[in-house]
Amino acid sequence: MRNASEPKYFLVEADMLPDIFIKVAKAKELLETGEASTVAEAANIVGISRSAFYKYKDSITPFQDLRRGRIITFHITLRDKMGVLSAVLAVFANTGANILTINQSIPINGTAPVTISAEIAGMVITTEELLSDLHNTPGVKKVEVIAG
Repeated sequence: MRNASEPKYFLVEADMLPDIFIKVAKAKELLETGEASTVAEAANIVGISRSAFYKYKDSITPFQDLRRGRIITFHITLRDKMGVLSAVLAVFANTGANILTINQSIPINGTAPVTISAEIAGMVITTEELLSDLHNTPGVKKVEVIAG
C-alpha cells in the first residue's frame, strides 16, 4: 500500500500538459544553462510570474528517454548522519544499477547534497520504483532526477 506522503510519478506526453508546466520546465532550463541569471529573468522570458515558477518548480522535471541514454543523474539531499550515504548506495546496488560517479559536498546545516550518476541498463526494477526506494531510505530528505 502506497504511503500518502510518497511522491507519485506519471509519464505524460508534453502536448497533454497545461502550458504552465512546459513554461516552468523551460524557465528551469534557462537558469541551468545560464541563459537567464535570475528567476525573474527566466520567468519573464517564458511569460510566467515568479510565483507560478516557485509554485511548480520542485514538481516539474523534463523526462528524457532514460532507456535511450541508459544513464540517470540524481541529486539527493541527505541528513548529515553516519550511514545514510551507505544506505543510499545499497539501494542502487540492490537494483542492479551501476554507479558511475558520486559527488558529495560538505554538509551544511545538517544536510549534505549528493549527486550520483548511474547506468540503469541492468536494473531489475523501474526508475519510478528506484525513486520511491531512494525517497523512503531513512535520512534521505529529497531526491530529484536532474539528467537522463
